[in-house]
Amino acid sequence: MSHHRHDYKTCDCENKTMVDGGTAYLRHGGVDMNKVVSTPVYLDEPFEKVRHFAKRGARGKNGDQPLTWIPISELSNNHLAAILEYGGADWHLKLIAQEISYRKLHGIEIADKEV
Repeated sequence: MSHHRHDYKTCDCENKTMVDGGTAYLRHGGVDMNKVVSTPVYLDEPFEKVRHFAKRGARGKNGDQPLTWIPISELSNNHLAAILEYGGADWHLKLIAQEISYRKLHGIEIADKEV
């Protein structure tokens, strides 16, 4: 999975499958394109699906950890609230707000992980 425009990834497989472009564009390839399966997820798909693929980059509570990409469906409720307070791209903040509404509707509470 490519997370942003310049996030070029290649697997170690014999086919050297690659992906690039993040949310800006989709580029993929490999030695044998018959072995490459592209499965993009778009924002207009059902939210139940989107919430597991839309991710947020995080560096830990203090900002001193390596960058990890976490599906919004796995972020704590406090983390989601902090993202809305911090700000970001409009499309991403709409997804975060949608996740908060989804959790309220379905009674989902995810607590902060103990460090």
